Amino acid sequence: MAAPPLLDFKLRRLHILPLRTGIHGLELKRKKRRLWLEEGRLGVGLARISCCCAGSGQSLEKPEEKSSRRIRFQAASGLPFASPQSRFVAKQEKFYPRCTSRNSGPQSRDTPPKRDTGIANEKDWGINLLNESINESGTNEDGSTWYRETGEDLGENGYRCRWTRMGGRSHDGSAEWKEMWWEKSYWTGYKELGVEKSGRNAEGDSWWETWQEVLHQDEWSNLARIERSAQKQAKSGTENAGWYEKWWEKYDAKGWTEKGAHKYGRLNEQSWWEKWGEHYDGRGSVLKWTDKWAETELGTKWGDKWEEKFFAGIGSRQGETWHVSPTGERWSRTWGEEHFGNGKVHKYGKSTTGESWDIVVDEETYYEAEPHYGWADVVGDSSQLLSIEPRERPPGFFPNLDFGSSSPPPANDPPELPPTSE
Repeated sequence: MAAPPLLDFKLRRLHILPLRTGIHGLELKRKKRRLWLEEGRLGVGLARISCCCAGSGQSLEKPEEKSSRRIRFQAASGLPFASPQSRFVAKQEKFYPRCTSRNSGPQSRDTPPKRDTGIANEKDWGINLLNESINESGTNEDGSTWYRETGEDLGENGYRCRWTRMGGRSHDGSAEWKEMWWEKSYWTGYKELGVEKSGRNAEGDSWWETWQEVLHQDEWSNLARIERSAQKQAKSGTENAGWYEKWWEKYDAKGWTEKGAHKYGRLNEQSWWEKWGEHYDGRGSVLKWTDKWAETELGTKWGDKWEEKFFAGIGSRQGETWHVSPTGERWSRTWGEEHFGNGKVHKYGKSTTGESWDIVVDEETYYEAEPHYGWADVVGDSSQLLSIEPRERPPGFFPNLDFGSSSPPPANDPPELPPTSE
């Protein structure tokens, strides 16, 4: 049975960089301890951490700011972990031998989630719900155990849930993994597809993630709506380190779209947060915003945020970059743009160091009035969700349903996102 790769994280060198402010950074010495974080940039484009993982070969980078006065955030594409090392493969096979023809146990695809990868499409999850009833378990040659079972639950208002559960653990119980897939439906046309995964390794590193895709009819507009969401978290077993992410996307048949993410992470004495959102009304109006900040236990804080609103070439942008020293001394620069739709742009701004500007320039206005991934795209990528077959509704029965949260609760509650420092 294959199983989650065991990761070895190495802290290369941590630099806390200034946000276009010229403020002195901080530097942490090289450490040789293992960390439970992927390669990425911490806080506001700050630290770099790398990890090694069996079975991958690239690094993950967080997107940079686009310009000094206009920051356009985009979710980083999911790239594999750093290059593997043979000693990790050997260690993995010590606890999780490869499946052979003599081993009929489930082959785990459960792996620690990656940071900054957004919401995966259903085809990438490989959800395969078996029609047959299965309840089986076994023991591998090395003493590790596994189980796999399927079932179907029926309830009121035509509720139907088909599910598959599987998992395994090492012979001494120090490492284990769990995985559950499900599809749900009601007579009203509500359909849901979901996955939940969790695991831990012998070093105490743990992870959990869930993904959902839902089709339902909006109660106000009566339009078909598809919503997707994902939550992910990972924690170190040996360090005060970990991260959490929540992503969501909502679409309706007339082009209304909403997307957003909340992220939080910690590496010993440094913590960072990030939030962003996009809203398209389907008629040309768009709102986008980003707010990210970080702090250290020494009291240093810094952040960057911006917002833009546009419709038919007319709109505005505004933002702020700020920094607070351990002694409480604060620096900030605020800026703004007013776009009139006639080729004229009013630009203004100031900082606590005395700089300021207020000018009108000839400049072409550019903004994205429609999402690059919209209703047609999500419908095309949701074939498994759309193919869910609900139970047949009895004649003359019209239920009144209130759909609440249908995702199973995590084993360990994810950390709450703290309020912004500024």
